Amino acid sequence: MSDFTPAKVPSALIEVDGKNYMRDAKGALWPAELVKAQHKLEDDTVRKVMGYALALSDQVSRFKAHTFEDLGSFDALLEQEYGVTKGGPKGNRTYQTYDGLMKVEVRVADLMDFGPELQVGKQLLDECLNEWSADSRPEIRALITETFNTDKEGQVNRALLFTLLRLDVNDARWVKAMEALRAAIRVVGSRTYYRIQTRETVDAPWETVTIDLAKA
Repeated sequence: MSDFTPAKVPSALIEVDGKNYMRDAKGALWPAELVKAQHKLEDDTVRKVMGYALALSDQVSRFKAHTFEDLGSFDALLEQEYGVTKGGPKGNRTYQTYDGLMKVEVRVADLMDFGPELQVGKQLLDECLNEWSADSRPEIRALITETFNTDKEGQVNRALLFTLLRLDVNDARWVKAMEALRAAIRVVGSRTYYRIQTRETVDAPWETVTIDLAKA
């Protein structure tokens, strides 16, 4: 990290009347000389890591802004000079080097919420479960349970919900439940994701350039 400049992090030391103190988690000031050495060492270590983390976070934010601007400028130039636009109606786009070894993907994901129709759909599905015998349609029974198995009111497992919507079940209440679930879906915005990939040869698999700390 020697070539990476950390951000400035406030010092742990607080000077009062010419003497150094350290504030504890309860807000009390302790003379620095009375704080245990291991606690000072831990404090110094966390502040050091925090300095690099804040600088890296700022750098990633600038990178994302530059990427947005660079791709936006390219799109504008492409349309202006050649009358060509990239991507589909949702805004998903892929950019690739001429040799096919590097690419940048832009993916736009819908942000969803659910309206009151969700509970109507859930009640209809509960009626289906109550009337189906215990030994019939166990996979669907388990799928419904997992979809709505949450402690947060109005929240569901969205991936499983869309699995439910794709099922073909010959039951009038099921059909009405699916209609209610579809009506409950609200698109409240979108979020743009960037995926940057590279590969050694055109026959090699793509490898994602890691920016996510958890996956580094």
